[in-house]
Amino acid sequence: MSTAESVSIVVAGLILALVIGNVVFSVLAERSNAPIGRFVECDGIRLHYVERGDPAAPWVVLFHGNGSMIQDFMISGLVDHLASRNRVLCFDRPGFGHSQRPRSHVWTATAQADLFVKAFMQLGVRDPVVLGHSWGALVAIALGLRNDYPIRGLVLVSGYYFRTRRLDVWVMSGPAIPIVGDLFRYTIAPIISWAMLPTLIRKLFAPRPVPRKFRDGFPASLTVRPKQLRAAAEESALMIPMAAQFQSSYHSVRCPVCIFHGTADQISEPDQARNLHRALLRSELHLVPNAGHMVTYADTADIAEAVETVGGLVAGRTAPGETRTDQRSG
Repeated sequence: MSTAESVSIVVAGLILALVIGNVVFSVLAERSNAPIGRFVECDGIRLHYVERGDPAAPWVVLFHGNGSMIQDFMISGLVDHLASRNRVLCFDRPGFGHSQRPRSHVWTATAQADLFVKAFMQLGVRDPVVLGHSWGALVAIALGLRNDYPIRGLVLVSGYYFRTRRLDVWVMSGPAIPIVGDLFRYTIAPIISWAMLPTLIRKLFAPRPVPRKFRDGFPASLTVRPKQLRAAAEESALMIPMAAQFQSSYHSVRCPVCIFHGTADQISEPDQARNLHRALLRSELHLVPNAGHMVTYADTADIAEAVETVGGLVAGRTAPGETRTDQRSG
């Protein structure tokens, strides 16, 4: 046997071992972090969701960001805050947590909104206030731009709304490339992602420390499964095109909108929020000093109050009729 043949056999064996190891790791991660909610099936796609609160109360729907899942909103306390006076529905978006993401679709924000409207119809959701964090804000906006499904208001948190140059986005899109990306996802990508995860989490929360409840409670092992890495990479690749598609249509959003953004956000610059505030017809802008991308942890109570404000859910309180910028201490 030649040296080249020997090296090929060793490399093939190493690749096979990595693939098997990552498959086993994924199975163990899912067994250790079983679904915490229920499932609804739309167009053959199973979506995992959690429902909390009074069944007779107004609806509030929550969409998490890229790479995250339901537990993010649960750990932040936002679900509990809102469930005290609302009926809260929180989804794992396609490909994240325990929701499916078939490769037969290109899962743009618009495609996800189409899927969720079908889920809403099955679950009896009517006139919700929709909150989207980070990439989930694009899904919320896609719902706000629809003419066939009414919503009472939008709360957009730490979103990306206007096209900019983002080299990091293209670097993170690699695992979405067919074949090459698949090989990467099932071999070294989970290892690299696991090693980088602590640094990424610190960046998400910076300049504030990572809350202990997040470190202890967030199922990080689910985020580095090959299938979730694909979903995250696809959404990285779609982020700039979706913002470019939407940015000329923001004036068409008719419902009241409340925008939250940390002034020290290292993922999406605060000017994204400022520019959206100027483009919308009815919006309030809340810039939270000394807060990073995870404003849902830095300003949980005020975000929950804003959900009720834009939806007119509290007696004697009306939705905002004119724009306002509010800078408060976090």
